Amino acid sequence: MIPFHYARANDVADAVRMISADPAAKFIAGGTNLVDLMKENVERPSRLIDISRLPLDTIEPTADGGLRIGALVPNSDLAYHPLVEQRYPLLASAILAGASAQLRNMASTGGNLLQRTRCAYFYDTVTPCNKREPGSGCSAIGGINRIHAILGTSENCIATHPSDMCVALAALDARVRVTGPAGERAMAFDDFHRLPGDTPQTDTNLLPDEIVTAIELPALGFADNYSYLKIRDRLSYAFALVSIAAALELEGGAIKQARLALGGVAHKPWRNTAAEAALRGQRADQASFSRAADILLRDAKGYEHNAFKIELARRGIIRTLTQAAQATPQSQYDKKIR
Repeated sequence: MIPFHYARANDVADAVRMISADPAAKFIAGGTNLVDLMKENVERPSRLIDISRLPLDTIEPTADGGLRIGALVPNSDLAYHPLVEQRYPLLASAILAGASAQLRNMASTGGNLLQRTRCAYFYDTVTPCNKREPGSGCSAIGGINRIHAILGTSENCIATHPSDMCVALAALDARVRVTGPAGERAMAFDDFHRLPGDTPQTDTNLLPDEIVTAIELPALGFADNYSYLKIRDRLSYAFALVSIAAALELEGGAIKQARLALGGVAHKPWRNTAAEAALRGQRADQASFSRAADILLRDAKGYEHNAFKIELARRGIIRTLTQAAQATPQSQYDKKIR
C-alpha cells in the first residue's frame, strides 16, 4: 500500500475545508471499498480524511412525511431500523441482499453510493482501463465481459455499478444531500450517478470538494407491494448478474403507481420512467409486466459473454413485478426464487 497522510475532520465544514485544500485526498468512513482499492494500487490518495465521527449517523422523519438518512448510518443499522422496515421495506430488502453481515456492519450509507465498479480489469493495474487511466482503452469490451453492462454503455466503458442499496434508492425516488464550499445542495438520485460516455473515470456528479451528508426518501414507500430480486452466480456474497427493485401501488386490481429499477446491468442503477408510465392504469398481470420489461430493455446490447443478461433481466422483471403485485416479496433469508 502506498504511503499517505491521515487527518480527522471535526465537523462537516472542517471536512469540506480539508478536501478543498487537497484535491488528491479521499474521505474515509467504513473503508470497505476504498481500502481494497488502495491495496490494489488503484486508488492512491495523498491523504485520508476520517469522517467516521461526524454527526451524520441518525435516521429521522422529515417535515413532509419522508425520511432523512445520515450518510454515516451503517448499512446494517439502516436495514433493521424500525421506520425503514415498516415504511421502506424495499430498501431494507435490497441492503440485506448485498455483501456479508460483517461488511454491512462497517459500510456507510454515503459510502455505498460512492462504490467503484467491481470490474476485474479496473482492479488489474497491468491491463488497460479507461476508468483507471483515461484514454488507455477498455479491456472488458474485447475480454471476459460476462458480468458487464448491457444498458447505457459506451465505447469507453461497459462496467457496472455494484450496489444493491442504490437500486432500491433509485426506485424509491430518493434525493442526495451534499455540502461543499458553496453550501448545501440536493440532487435527484437519478442525477447522482453518471453513465460512462466519454468520461468513464467520473462515476458521479458529486464535485471533488463536496461531501455526501444525507439521503432523503419521499413519503411514499410502497410498503405493501414491493420486491427486490437479486440473481447471482451463488446465493451468498456475490454481486448481481441482474437485480430488480419493483414497487407498485394498486387500486382495485389496477396499477396506480409503479417504480422499477435494475442493478448489475449499467454504469448506474437503471430506472426508466417510460416503463413505469406504461404500467400505470394497467392490470397487474403478466401481459402488462411483459410490456414494461420490453420498454425497459429495448436499448439493451449484449457483448460476447453477457448477451444472456437481456433475457435474464426480462424474466427477472416479470417475476419481481409479479411478486410485488401478489405482496409476496423475495426473501433475503431463504433466497430461493419463488
